[in-house]
Amino acid sequence: MGYSEIFAARIRQLCKRHNITINRLATMSGLKQSTIDNILRGVSKNPQIKTLHKIAITFNMTVSEFLDFPELNDYQPEDENDE
Repeated sequence: MGYSEIFAARIRQLCKRHNITINRLATMSGLKQSTIDNILRGVSKNPQIKTLHKIAITFNMTVSEFLDFPELNDYQPEDENDE
């Protein structure tokens, strides 16, 4: 599992927790649905912090809170060239 899958899982988890559809998330965050779809499908391998910030705000979270969850905290990058 890489960053793109971890972010996709986090977004799905938060949508489920807050009972928000992907379409509603796009509307509330001011992002295009295709942007969120690309993250969820793994097309967007490295979403911009600006995009993650907009998603976090939609869930009434800071970026730090959005990024603070076990799957990401426990993740060990296998390939240092992903940067």
